[in-house]
Amino acid sequence: MEMSTVYCCSMIFFVSGFAFPGLVSSIGINYGQIANNLPSPENVVPLVRSIGASKVKLYDADSRVLRAFANTGVEFIVGLGNEYLSKMRDPEAAEEWVTTNVKEYLPATKISCITVGNEILTFNDTAMTQNLLPAMQSVQAAVVKLGLDKQVSVTTAHSLAILETSYPPSAGAFRRDLTAYITPILNFHSKTGSPFLINAYPFFAYKASPKQVPIDFVLFQQNPGVVDPITKLRYDNMLFSQIDAVYSALAALGYKKLPVQISETGWPSKGDEDETGATPENAKKYNGNLIKLISQKKGTPMRPSLDLNIYVFALFNENMKPGPTSERNYGLFKPDGTAAYPLGITGIDLTSNTSTALGGGGSDSNSPPSPVSSSTGYLSISSATAKYHIIGVFCTACLTVLTSLFLHASLN
Repeated sequence: MEMSTVYCCSMIFFVSGFAFPGLVSSIGINYGQIANNLPSPENVVPLVRSIGASKVKLYDADSRVLRAFANTGVEFIVGLGNEYLSKMRDPEAAEEWVTTNVKEYLPATKISCITVGNEILTFNDTAMTQNLLPAMQSVQAAVVKLGLDKQVSVTTAHSLAILETSYPPSAGAFRRDLTAYITPILNFHSKTGSPFLINAYPFFAYKASPKQVPIDFVLFQQNPGVVDPITKLRYDNMLFSQIDAVYSALAALGYKKLPVQISETGWPSKGDEDETGATPENAKKYNGNLIKLISQKKGTPMRPSLDLNIYVFALFNENMKPGPTSERNYGLFKPDGTAAYPLGITGIDLTSNTSTALGGGGSDSNSPPSPVSSSTGYLSISSATAKYHIIGVFCTACLTVLTSLFLHASLN
């Protein structure tokens, strides 16, 4: 039997366990490829279907992937790497890129969005920051010129570290040193109707202060929750609190109606000694509970009527990503197509899958070789903005307030 046949047959078990009603139209997955042992894109198609995902986010515009997913109905976000920003200021270069990497695959492959750069504003790189909006505008102009603006939007993804204040959610505010750059971008979104993308990782807050941040609060487990003292809205998980902080920050600048999408969130199944909480059990709880929440089509306390638009990070463990061990262990799946851990959805134990290992090439070493290029723009989701993750996500003072609120709630 051919390898692809063996692999696809093994996926029948996954499909029956994952793709339950209500989830298919909602869940998104990040498909990163900083690895030398991943399966072919053709073999990734059944994996994506197995988790009920109908949306995939790339960090590039890989032709192999886009061709493999043709006529599957899966919706794609394609990415334009950080190193292309200066070049994309040129309208002709932008048009060439959109023609080659987007128009070429439509309508067979459903491409709905282009992200121009990833977490640019928190790299503290003045040149990239100044190139971001002009690049977005050039790409948008190309999309319009090619007649694709009714089906393809243009945006960029931000780290949650662009927030100066995130607690309470109603007090959410952007960093003052970034406001001059953020406001024109928000105006771009308002005019084009494109979504505001944010990468949010409660894991970072827990990792930094595990004694102050209640683990159940970050893993969507049952807990007393906290009440925003201003709005009186109750929050039983950190991610929703972070999302609503973004809504408040947008409203504070006059952009209350902008749509927000969580372009990345996830939890690592393995980490270094100082990466508290990076375990298979916690990853199972975070991602499993998150997927269940998405399937319920419930919004946040501040936006209860809006469906959650969330892209889980990530599809695979990526063995060539630099940084701490956690960076290489965010995947729902191992490179051979087996589950990194059981998600616990509908009682199916994914670890029982015994699909034949796929020939992806290379080893699965914990010591990653140096990557050839940073074209994906997401080589490290934690190191590029490390000093801002706790400032922007959950400052020390906020943790003190949160702890006291939990103690108060547990006594009443």
